[in-house]
Amino acid sequence: MRADLRRKLVAFPVTLFGVLTLVFLFIHSIPGDPVDAMLGESAAPADRESLRRSLGLDRPLGERYVRYLAEIARGDLGRSIHGGAPVAERIASRMPATIALAVAAGLVALAIALPLGIFAGANRGSLVDRSASAFALLGAATPNFVLGPVLVLVFSVRLGWLPVSGAEGPSSLILPAVTLGLGMAAILTRLTRSALIEVLDSDYVRTARAKGLPERTVIGRHALRNALLPVATVIGLQLGHLLSGAIVTETIFAWPGIGRLTLEAIQSRDYPLVQGCILVIAVGYLAVNWITDLAYARLDPRIRLQR
Repeated sequence: MRADLRRKLVAFPVTLFGVLTLVFLFIHSIPGDPVDAMLGESAAPADRESLRRSLGLDRPLGERYVRYLAEIARGDLGRSIHGGAPVAERIASRMPATIALAVAAGLVALAIALPLGIFAGANRGSLVDRSASAFALLGAATPNFVLGPVLVLVFSVRLGWLPVSGAEGPSSLILPAVTLGLGMAAILTRLTRSALIEVLDSDYVRTARAKGLPERTVIGRHALRNALLPVATVIGLQLGHLLSGAIVTETIFAWPGIGRLTLEAIQSRDYPLVQGCILVIAVGYLAVNWITDLAYARLDPRIRLQR
């Protein structure tokens, strides 16, 4: 294992501790009271105080923080304020939907970005290259809260081909996956093109061409492997984002993933649920980035593992 990877592994719990601390402080500083959300502002003071004591909200903030860290250390994410269900169970019930959406969106992005970026980079200045650049610019500039409703309007309302929202079957996954995947594809297309153009100007590529190798072999065997290194970095970061749950997209399409669960928990001031969701999101994001670092050595032989 490389020294930097070992450092990342050591920094993993430190980073999580920082994330948990910040989230705890932020969620408890948000205006509003979960007791008001549950009972309403017109509830009797005695009922409000009774519920506050049962939820542990009458204790000092520092005591609640220490208790929360102790529960996390035991692997206990606590119980949801609304309904009392274990937070771990609620998150686990939403994770399959988020994973399915992340995988589908990633496949959509790769299926579009890699062929388009490679072809554009290999044919610099061509019509395809200019079209790919325009697509990347448009895709990066179009937010999901605009693209999603447009896709719904065209393919659900006008054409009636796909469901508007929900998770009733495989067809329900198409629109949210395309919404997320197109934005990611725009970024990867531009990056793949730029990385390939840079590698094609390298001395070893010119040497391969001077040997009379076919252009397909030069690109596929010599250039593409090195050009994929920065692309793999961005793929890892984007995948971590997708696994964390795209809140906007899941909300637009009523997709029952962890992103939508996080938003619902914030709106209802469900402190344990918000903290559990953020913990899972942080672990997933850090794990994906660590795995991406491991992939560097596979993609670039210049990166050596240090013993």
